[in-house]
Amino acid sequence: MDKDRVIGSAKVVKGKIKVAVGKAVGDAKLEAEGQADKVEGKVQNAVGGIKDTIRDA
Repeated sequence: MDKDRVIGSAKVVKGKIKVAVGKAVGDAKLEAEGQADKVEGKVQNAVGGIKDTIRDA
C-alpha cells in the first residue's frame, strides 16, 4: 500500500472530525476546512491507488 493512501485516509478522518466539531459549535469556517480536508484526502488516496496499480502492473 502506498503511503499516499494512508495519509489520504487520515486526512479524510481528520476532515470528518472537523466537520462534526464545526457543526456542533456553529463554526462555519471549521466546517468548511473539514470539507476541504476530506476532499484533499480523497484525492491523495486516489493518487496512492493509482501508484499501487502502476507498481503492480
